[in-house]
Amino acid sequence: MPTFDLETSPPPLRVFDCVRALAFIGDLSMGQPTDHSLRTGWLAARLAQAAGLDAWACDAVREVSLLRWSGCTANAAGFADVFGDDIAIRLAMLESRPGWAERLEASGGAGAVMLPLAQIHCEVSGEVARMLGLSSVTETALRHIFETWDGAGLPGRIARERVPMPVFVVALAGDLEIFGRTYGIERALALIEQRSGARYPTRLVQTAARHAAAWLAELEGASLADFDAALITSDMQQTTSAELIADVIDLKLPWMTGFSRAVAATAAACCARLTPDKAAHARVYRAGLIHGAGRAAVPNSVWNMATPLPASAWEKVRLVPYWTARAGKQTGALGEAAELASYAYEREDGSGYFRGASRQALTLEARVLAASVAWVALRSARPWRAALSADAAAQMLRYEVAAGRLSEEVVDALVTEQAPVVRRPARSASQGPPLSPREIDVLRVISRGASNKEAARELTMSPSTVRTHVENVFRKLQCSTRAAATLKASAMGLL
Repeated sequence: MPTFDLETSPPPLRVFDCVRALAFIGDLSMGQPTDHSLRTGWLAARLAQAAGLDAWACDAVREVSLLRWSGCTANAAGFADVFGDDIAIRLAMLESRPGWAERLEASGGAGAVMLPLAQIHCEVSGEVARMLGLSSVTETALRHIFETWDGAGLPGRIARERVPMPVFVVALAGDLEIFGRTYGIERALALIEQRSGARYPTRLVQTAARHAAAWLAELEGASLADFDAALITSDMQQTTSAELIADVIDLKLPWMTGFSRAVAATAAACCARLTPDKAAHARVYRAGLIHGAGRAAVPNSVWNMATPLPASAWEKVRLVPYWTARAGKQTGALGEAAELASYAYEREDGSGYFRGASRQALTLEARVLAASVAWVALRSARPWRAALSADAAAQMLRYEVAAGRLSEEVVDALVTEQAPVVRRPARSASQGPPLSPREIDVLRVISRGASNKEAARELTMSPSTVRTHVENVFRKLQCSTRAAATLKASAMGLL
């Protein structure tokens, strides 16, 4: 049976490249331009220095700026449940558009609606920082990223000096970037002044006001290289893997839990049957992990449709691999993987998207990835259908081959029963005591969006027993939300 080791090639990913990928995904989730977090980080670094923050705090400001939206995929389902379009409402909130506050009040107000969403976001963002090995200053700031100077923020409603200063610096820099770009410098400063003493401390607003015009003018000429130089920290020069990116991508839709990892492992296994090139195995594995990065740009309401997509929705879906390709141009060492990942939905007859590329333009790795995405998707439950059996899925892939859309060679290698072994790097040990088999069963079900009652029916348990298992899972994993538990369990290889 063929084997290969994914630790050998390509070299480990820099934390900075992972962080930039997460920033890109976060910007898509918030309806922002894909350089919003980079621009915010550049402004925040200037503001932190002008405000006299020490070196540790300045580094935290850089890291928090890039990761502050890393919890956006985790609570996208919650935003969609309340507001319909999870991306549009976030855009309206960030730009302080007329009517968004009224929509919030009509939905139940900040306490009832925003508090649980903020808890999910902050806990996941903090976990991301911890998994990446960033400082406790950065992790703490991300866990309080929506707190305000006056104590009216979320999730803890703490105030003033109890809130880490990087939270205020990043909040103000983010507002300056968005308002300045959307409304111009004068109105931007007026809107920021209205929040002085409430959202952030007055002295920070005064510092920003003195420099804002010059900073924004300089920012317009900044390149990606300038952003890199201004934002990288020593902690972000350490190494990590791309699997965290996959897990964050999949948090957007509970029914996608584990999908990107499964695609990556399947594609790498298939590739190993077709070529001995270990570098190709590693490339297709990493591409499988990040192939869904562009999914963040499409509202959950589109993904959850149980009926055929209308033309307007299809246009958004067809752009998913385009956004994935764009991510590669902004994420350093992930560029090659993102380019390959953007071929995940191409077909040999030219009927795929976004390029409409045909067989002559598709490498073996691209054909492997495309078939692997289809294979894993068919065998996974979706809102519009149940999971197909292996035989039924294989039959569907054979039909695609006959129609000229998928490679016969690849499909033959893909559906064989003797798939090769994928040796992935070992993960760090979990915190706290191990989960019991039944707790893992419960976690697997709720991680895919099931309520306690639905989990009880599926596992033939009482709801109270499921609730007890969930409480035990949270205690052992040291978290309080399902999204954070899912992220941690994915990293531990439990899902």
